[in-house]
Amino acid sequence: MIIRKATMSDLDTVFDLYAQARRFMKENGNPDQWGDNYPPRGQIIEDIQKNCCHLCCEEDEILGVFYFAVENDPDYAQIYEGTWLNDQPYGVMHRVASPSGRRGVASFCVRWCLEQSGGNVRIDTHRNNIPMQKMLEKNGFRPCGIIYVRNGGERIAYQKAGTAS
Repeated sequence: MIIRKATMSDLDTVFDLYAQARRFMKENGNPDQWGDNYPPRGQIIEDIQKNCCHLCCEEDEILGVFYFAVENDPDYAQIYEGTWLNDQPYGVMHRVASPSGRRGVASFCVRWCLEQSGGNVRIDTHRNNIPMQKMLEKNGFRPCGIIYVRNGGERIAYQKAGTAS
């Protein structure tokens, strides 16, 4: 597998991957995290234009999609019921979707993000997103507390800090 940046020619495929992920979440007890239309098409376009939309591919097949950037996320400025592992610069990973049914895609993407950020990554997920929580914990992420996203939704905040392995 490889990671590459998405381009505007990938937009329809990326949009479809997110639709598949929304269906999967609904079928697995997490209908509220992304609802019926998150991320909206405009958000995906913005992610692509910022060069932050990444694809996990094998040969010509796109297996997953995610947002990644080394940046301060405003949603992470306040954390409740806990604390971040450190205050060092970090990578943020959002909008992770790997509906291909292929095992290991999300873990591969997480490891890539850790390599790009020197091993310091923050990510959040809905309390009903059990598959994501299990994947994060399997990859050494620790739950750090609760954050609130811009729409007011509560999320469990995770971080992994240390080596990029």
